[in-house]
Amino acid sequence: MLLGVLAVLAGCSTLNAPPKVDVAEPVYVQPQVVAVPVVNNGSIFQSASYRPLFEDHRARLVGDTITVQIVEKVSAVQKSTSSIDKSGELSAGVTALPGIAPNSFGRASAAGSSSNSFSGKGSTENSNDFSGTITAVVTGVLPNGHLLIAGEKQIGVNHNVDVLRFSGQVDPRAIQPGNSVPSAQIANVRIEHRGRGAQAEAQGIGWLARFFLNVLPI
Repeated sequence: MLLGVLAVLAGCSTLNAPPKVDVAEPVYVQPQVVAVPVVNNGSIFQSASYRPLFEDHRARLVGDTITVQIVEKVSAVQKSTSSIDKSGELSAGVTALPGIAPNSFGRASAAGSSSNSFSGKGSTENSNDFSGTITAVVTGVLPNGHLLIAGEKQIGVNHNVDVLRFSGQVDPRAIQPGNSVPSAQIANVRIEHRGRGAQAEAQGIGWLARFFLNVLPI
């Protein structure tokens, strides 16, 4: 019986599992070891670890850091209205026929009418506003020079932990002075901001209530 109760509790704990955000893994990598060239040509330029001498420091190699200014504001509104109105009327009658008295058609008449109307309205609105700053690490460099970045920030206060995770693809030309880039100029952005601890648990529904919400048909 104890095993059965434990199994039920374990199943109930997954009834309200938070949706997963596909943040690129890993969120941290060690800088690659630069191989020493076999032939030392004495030149300043080395293709394996080239950094321009006359420019601000910018993320370029795996393991470099870059500051991401997260400014995401998305708003969408959709409205639709439909209206249909249709009506018709029909009347017919017989007044006279050869060889039959006219007063014989007093009730020989027919009439009909029909109407059809329809109206419908719909509205959908969605708004999302997110801002913040996170320093990410270059986890890979694509053949075209674009940087794959990922980062994670965790802040723990008492029994609560605030977690911010970020990943995306950066064009080096979008990197601004100060080695920063706005999130609006990053491709394939994945942002996850969640809390763990007593505060997050207080905002969730109890396991017994979640069980009945999933079992009851209404």
